[in-house]
Amino acid sequence: MTLKTFKAIGLAGALMIATAGATASAAPFVFRATGGGVAQTFADFQTAAGDPNNGNALGPIDDGRRQINWDAGIVPFNMPGLFFNEVVTRGAGFSIDNGADQFAVSNDGIDDKFNSFNPDYVNQFATFSAPRLFTPVNSNTVTVGFFVSGTEILAEVNAFGAVFTDVDLPNLTQMEFLDADGEVLLSEFVDVASGDLSFLGADFGEETFSFVRLTLGNAILGADDGNGQDVVVLDDLIYSEPQARAQVPEPATASLLLLGLGGLAFARRKKARMTPIS
Repeated sequence: MTLKTFKAIGLAGALMIATAGATASAAPFVFRATGGGVAQTFADFQTAAGDPNNGNALGPIDDGRRQINWDAGIVPFNMPGLFFNEVVTRGAGFSIDNGADQFAVSNDGIDDKFNSFNPDYVNQFATFSAPRLFTPVNSNTVTVGFFVSGTEILAEVNAFGAVFTDVDLPNLTQMEFLDADGEVLLSEFVDVASGDLSFLGADFGEETFSFVRLTLGNAILGADDGNGQDVVVLDDLIYSEPQARAQVPEPATASLLLLGLGGLAFARRKKARMTPIS
């Protein structure tokens, strides 16, 4: 499947004008931590997302979880959006609202913590699993969608979490969980941890979602970090085993969904109430 096709029948659906729909019937459990608490909270979230870690096993698989740490030598500096479904088969695809769909993974021999974009970053970005980090290019937002691993079958999950690095300013870096129609089921800001790590994740229990939209600070990679600008990048991602959606858009609808790309704002946003846990 090409990235264009994926966006037409998948991620674009999260960016279209959403129709009214039901939100999750039960409040999700939210996991959050900063600094020295990230490792234990990440381990707790592994249990919530499911055992075992299914690695690169092809789907469908009934349970377990997937993780992405970017650190394998096979992951390229300029990473295609479908790399972690078509090459490394972990059932995840990435897209950018503005349609540019450029992603970078800091890569030994090319740069260190994106210092090829800005030499100051090497002293600003911490790592959870050294040495590599991930970011969209020319955008500070990225949307994650899911497949039955190694297939073209669109999927959904019930748990997703991410490690962020160098969140300097409050109420900017954000995680939004969306259903297949683009309804926002939960929206949460990531806790500040300047020069350190933050973790945010949510477990929806029996409920599922189709996309996660991440807003990283308020500045794109390459900008100076400070004086009101906050450059944030990502380390590890973790999510429950993607399961096939009950319904997917018909091909005739795909061209209409594609119109949702190019920065179309979410129209009807509904926030589910959450229950934070320590």
